[in-house]
Amino acid sequence: MISIASNGPARALRVRLAETRADVIAAQRLRWQVFYRDMGARAGPTQRGGLDVDEYDAVCDHLLVEDLATGSAQVVGTYRLLRQRVAEAHGGFYSAGEYALDPLLGGEGELLELGRSCVAPAYRDAGTIQLLWRGIADYLEREGISRMFGCASLPGTDPSAHAEALSYLHHHHLAPAAMRPRALAGRHVEMNRLPVGTYDPRRAMRLLPPLIKGYLRVGAMVGDGAVIDHQFNTVDVFLVVPVDAISARYRERFGAAA
Repeated sequence: MISIASNGPARALRVRLAETRADVIAAQRLRWQVFYRDMGARAGPTQRGGLDVDEYDAVCDHLLVEDLATGSAQVVGTYRLLRQRVAEAHGGFYSAGEYALDPLLGGEGELLELGRSCVAPAYRDAGTIQLLWRGIADYLEREGISRMFGCASLPGTDPSAHAEALSYLHHHHLAPAAMRPRALAGRHVEMNRLPVGTYDPRRAMRLLPPLIKGYLRVGAMVGDGAVIDHQFNTVDVFLVVPVDAISARYRERFGAAA
């Protein structure tokens, strides 16, 4: 699975799955730089030597965007992908540490958890993001995925600072009860912070991080409640995307590699 994109003479980007231990280490190094150096995450016992590492890395697939322009591949974007059958064989999904996933389990088709998404600062543009989405589209098709989900983050650990954005998500993009995971007891943070009519939905949409806006454009819905992640210095929301709900426009745009 290879796609090449040119963003001027200085870039030659491709997307592929990690194939070697060195590939995974390159993704872990980028994650460290973005999450710990740039976003203020707190290093735990497994985060050493400038690498973001946890027990899920060994069983997940890792999607990489690389820049080949310098002569040696440099990982500039990554996603971590965990299929349902793999999760069930290795202790469950990462998101289960924040949300009760029962409404998603037991349905038809394979679930896919997306996580640890990050892009190097100099590459946070349409070219890199489109390649990540192309890689995901190919993976969805090849693995027969019916729904994808994961936690997406707002910066900082004060939910009141995101009152407009959280309220907008709750009022306009709440998943149906039959497929709506709820934040675990003791971690649940209310998203319905402002009544409808007391905030500007267009402004609230603009306040959302680009990753969350991208998910919403392909049909994402949110779970019940946010969660404060003190290690990663974020307020997390749960997003679920039924693959068959992705619009035809985005199937054409991001499914070219599938």
